[in-house]
Formats: sequence, structure tokens, C-alpha cells
Amino acid sequence: MNSLQRIHFCGLGALGGMYAARLATVPGLDLSVIADPARIRRYEDDGVVVNGERLRLSFLRPDDAAPPADLVIVGVKWHQLPEAIGQLRPFVGPDTLILSLLNGIESEKVIAAELGVQPLYSFVVETDAGRKGQCIEYRTLGTIVFGEARNDEISPRVAAVRDLLERAGIPYRIPVDMLRDLWWKFMLNVGINPTSAIMKAPYGVFQTSEAARECVRMACREVLAVAAPEGIALSEADIEAFFPIFSRLSPEKKTSMLQDVEAGRKTEIEIFAGTVVALGRRHGIATPVNTMLLNMITTIENNYR
Repeated sequence: MNSLQRIHFCGLGALGGMYAARLATVPGLDLSVIADPARIRRYEDDGVVVNGERLRLSFLRPDDAAPPADLVIVGVKWHQLPEAIGQLRPFVGPDTLILSLLNGIESEKVIAAELGVQPLYSFVVETDAGRKGQCIEYRTLGTIVFGEARNDEISPRVAAVRDLLERAGIPYRIPVDMLRDLWWKFMLNVGINPTSAIMKAPYGVFQTSEAARECVRMACREVLAVAAPEGIALSEADIEAFFPIFSRLSPEKKTSMLQDVEAGRKTEIEIFAGTVVALGRRHGIATPVNTMLLNMITTIENNYR
């Protein structure tokens, strides 16, 4: 597979903007952002600022004529995915690689069904990126974990993305068992996102409070239970591995769900606690902690002013 040159972003939230800024430093790349006309106008009027520097962006509207992308990086929220798929569809060919940086364990399946192209599995870990309006700030760039479902050998697709990330200086990891790692990150999100949003707790709280860490454990243990009948073997040790990660993040930084709640935005609770509850019903496993978290965040959303 040739090196990746034509890179399209769909979604410029905290993660998309952060990685777009880093890839913009690589000479010779053709970087574009796919968006509808209204959003493009906002980007042009207000700009996208990452760590104090305004990005220089090129844009593609869904009805623009352009050759297929070499790589599409999807960085929208879960509830925005159907719209994003419609926007990026004209720019995806049979050889286009797709990295979906969405949270949860379902986005790759949805994209493959809609576009007929199997994305690489991927997620981001150990970043403290946050967004207010069009301003994105981070101290820790974060690691992109990606690959085929299994990576006993490195496929040409994985090698092409690896080479691009190395050119951009973006940390990455390619696990042998990618699906297990995807579930591990899902479990991390189930534990930290809803609890932080309900307690209004930045990462510093989880660095210092054993009570807060126990709330994370309680939510995560239900993921252990529902993962087993799905063929995914996770353990208590996997839960404990989260806390050293939290300790390396800026204590004043906040999870994406806490940022959403504070901004009055729709959260992703349905793909965190909601997924755990649905899997529990499927397998006859009680999930009282995640049921409570789901109901609490839903109540918060329903009472935004």
C-alpha cells in the first residue's frame, strides 16, 4: 500500500482538532475537513484554535467533486455518526482507510454496514484534550490504539497508518488482540465518564479520592460481567490499570461527558451505561450501577436550561 497523502477529517472536536493540528505539520499531506456549508462558515468565521494557534484548514462540502481519500479520520460524537456517514460517503472508495475515533464498541460495525468498507478498529487513550467553542486545548496528546481485529502480523493497512503517525509524531500502539483492547477502553469510559459528570469531578478527584475510584470500579465490574458472554476476557487488573493513566493527566482537566454536561450538550451515555444495560438484558445479568448512571445522566440532560 502506498503512503497516505489525501487525509480527510469528519469532525473537529477535541480529538479531531488535536490530531488535525499535528498532521498539519507533516509536509506534503493534502488535509481537508468534510462538513456541511453552515459548519464550514462557522469554521471560516470563528476559526479552529488548538493550543492558541489557529489552524489553516481546507474544506470539502458533501457535494464537492473530489477523488476518494486515502484516509478518513472520523471524530464526531455517537449521535452525529449517521449524519457524518452521509457527508463522507462521496469521498470513500474501496481502498480508503477509515479510523473511527468514536467512543464505544459499535461505530466500526455501523460504518462498515453503511459504506461497505471495514474501518480499522481504533480509539484514543491518555489524552486530556478539551474544547470550549472553537478553542481546543491539551497537554497530553494521547495515544491512538488501532489495528485489525487481530494483529499477529501487521497488515499493509495498519502499516500505512503506522507510518503516517510516525511522520506526525503521534503516539500509537498496535495490540495483538485489538477487540479486547477496544472493550478495555469501553470499560474505562463506562467507569470514568458518567461518574465524573455526576460528581462534577475533574481528573484530580480520581487521582486523590479512593471513594471516587471505587465508584469507577463499581461501574466497571458490570462490564466484566457482560463482556464474558460476548467472548471478551477482562479482569479486575484491567480496571486497576486505569488509575495510573488518570494520574498522568492534568488534574484540572475534565472527561468529555463532564464537558458535555457543563456545556448543556447531549452526552454519549447511551453508548456507555446504555450499552452495559442492554447487554445485561441480553445475557440475563443484573446491571444496577449502570442502570442508575443511565437514569441520572438522562435526568440531567432532560433538565438542561
